[in-house]
Amino acid sequence: MLNHATIERNATLLLVLGFLTVAVGGIVEIVPMFYLQNTIEKVEGMRPYTPLELVGRNIYVREGCYVCHSQMIRPFRDETERYGHYSLAAESMFDHPFQWGSKRTGPDLARVGNKYSDDWHREHLTNPRSVVPESIMPGYSFLAQTEVDTKYIDEHLIANRRVGVPYTDEMITNAKADLLAQASDTGDGAEALMKRYPKAQIRDYDGNPNKLTEMDALVAYLQMLGTLVDFSTFKAETESR
Repeated sequence: MLNHATIERNATLLLVLGFLTVAVGGIVEIVPMFYLQNTIEKVEGMRPYTPLELVGRNIYVREGCYVCHSQMIRPFRDETERYGHYSLAAESMFDHPFQWGSKRTGPDLARVGNKYSDDWHREHLTNPRSVVPESIMPGYSFLAQTEVDTKYIDEHLIANRRVGVPYTDEMITNAKADLLAQASDTGDGAEALMKRYPKAQIRDYDGNPNKLTEMDALVAYLQMLGTLVDFSTFKAETESR
């Protein structure tokens, strides 16, 4: 008790000992990280975004969707029962920036892929209250009228490769063709696209096969979220929590 009281009454000593405690704790936490080649556990099924999904993700960020919708399911029962398996670090390894967060005005979207139909997404984006009466989300009907600019899509893949996304030269060379193929209902280029991007969903997303719109891109991105990893292999672990 005497030593404890001495420390509490001496501000300088308390500061020094507090600093040493924090320093030791920091060293124990940080130093081991320098000896790990990768702090993200590899997960089977993850791949870079297709060019169309990447454009959709850019629109998602541009329109500020992340302000109201997180993409991070925390490992708590109330979250996993509502949204699905908790988020894995590997699912965000190709995101620049990632879409984590704890602020939710609307539901988390980490597992929204294939939960609703393309028609539902189009209607929701055009007039949110037509499918969710209590929604306060603004409408984005203009997306169905705005064509995607495909001119610089290859350069966009190059920029992502520079920050670590493993786009190959073949992916970059065929970026525009893959972009057009994924939103087409003709089947042209589908086989090559699937080879480069396994589990890519190929179809006309916006209901207008004659035009490649930002609605195509955004719906393609939303329909992909949470569909790449087979979470049935994690079922036992989820149920044990």
